[in-house]
Amino acid sequence: MRLVSFSSLILVTVFSIAMLPVRAETVDDLLKEAKAAGEKGKFKEALTLLGKAIKAAPSNPKVYLTRAALYTVLQKPKEAIADYTKVIELAPKSIAAYSLRGGEHFKLGHIKESIADFDKQIALDPESYTNHWRRGISYYYAGRYADGAKQFEAGKKVYFNDVENAVWHFLCLARSSSVPKARKALLKIGKDPRVPLMEVYALFAGKAKPEDVLSAAKKTARGAKPEVKKEQLFYAHLYLGLYYEVLGNQKLAREHIQKAAKDYLIGHYMGDVARVHLALMEKAKK
Repeated sequence: MRLVSFSSLILVTVFSIAMLPVRAETVDDLLKEAKAAGEKGKFKEALTLLGKAIKAAPSNPKVYLTRAALYTVLQKPKEAIADYTKVIELAPKSIAAYSLRGGEHFKLGHIKESIADFDKQIALDPESYTNHWRRGISYYYAGRYADGAKQFEAGKKVYFNDVENAVWHFLCLARSSSVPKARKALLKIGKDPRVPLMEVYALFAGKAKPEDVLSAAKKTARGAKPEVKKEQLFYAHLYLGLYYEVLGNQKLAREHIQKAAKDYLIGHYMGDVARVHLALMEKAKK
C-alpha cells in the first residue's frame, strides 16, 4: 500500500468529469503546468497556477477538482473539502467528488458526513458498493456495526485474499454480537502477501498470539528499504490495538494504536484510520 500520488489523483478526478466542456485552452494549459509542477514537488507553484485557472474559469468544475486533489496530497482536508463541495455544486453527478470528499471528511473525524458522501457515491455508481471498504470502516466508527458487517461481507467478492476486509468484518460482528460468534463467522481468505497480515488473520482466528504478529512484522527481506519495515510495524500495531480493544483491554489497545498513529504512521488511508482512532480514544478519555 502506497501514498496516492498527485498525478494518480489527477487522473482519477479529472477523467471522472472528462465529458464536461472546457472552453478555454489557456485553462487546460494552466492545469498541465500545475500538474507538472506538482509532480516535481513544486506545490506552491502548482497552487498559484490552479488559482489562475480558477480565476479564468470559475464555473469549470475540473479546476476545483484538480486543486482539491492537490490539497489531498498536501494533507489539507479542510481546503480539499471546500473545493470538492464546489465541484458538487457545479457538477452534482461527479462520482469522484463525493468519493474523495467522503475520505477527507473521515480524516477530520466527520464520520456521519463521510458516510453521507459514500452513500451518494454508491447511489451514482452502484458498482462501487462491493469494494467500498472505506464506507465499512466509517460504519464501524459510527457504531453502525450491522451495516459495517454487511459492507465487508459484500467485500469478500472483491477482497477474497485481503486480511483487512476479513478483520473489519470480524470487528463489526464482535461489536454487534460477541468475539466467539465473530471468530466462528470469520471470512475465509486465500493468501495475503503483505507482512504481517497472515499472522494478523491467525490472531483473530484464535490460532496465533500477539507476539507472533510483532515478530513477523520485524522481519524484512535483505536489502529492503526502511519504509518497508515501518509499514509492516504500522499494520502490526494497528491491528493489535484493534484486537485488544475488542477484547476489552483498553490499556494495551491504546499503546498499540498510539504506536501506529505516531511512531509508525504511514501515508495511506489506513494511517488516517489510526489517527482518527487515537483521536476518538483521547476524546473518550476526557
